[in-house]
Amino acid sequence: MQQARSSFGFAKTLRLLNAAQYRKVFNENFVRAAHPHLLILACPSDLEHPRLGLVIAKKHVRNASDRNRIKRITRETFRLQQHQLPPLDAVVLARPGVADLDKAALAKTLNKLWRKLAKRAQQPQSKS
Repeated sequence: MQQARSSFGFAKTLRLLNAAQYRKVFNENFVRAAHPHLLILACPSDLEHPRLGLVIAKKHVRNASDRNRIKRITRETFRLQQHQLPPLDAVVLARPGVADLDKAALAKTLNKLWRKLAKRAQQPQSKS
């Protein structure tokens, strides 16, 4: 018997896939949510759902298993929060010290940043 699939997956359509998509976010980011260990940059998307890109640099997180853990937890929090997010292309960047956070602290920080990002994206932006 086949189970019905939930809409909480992390399909290819929910990912930023190429350099042009990342470049657009870096050049046109109009919403950002920051923490001393993480930064999320985002720009509006023409799609009906948010997309996620990850930049977890070896410079800031030396150990490969730590980089993989951070990426896994980031994808998981995004996957669970995706229905509260407006249609944005978001890139999560690691900052120094993020590897020192345990799983619970990292998930809590990311959930807070996703809520902050959603709130800021709803507010009208004033370009000066």
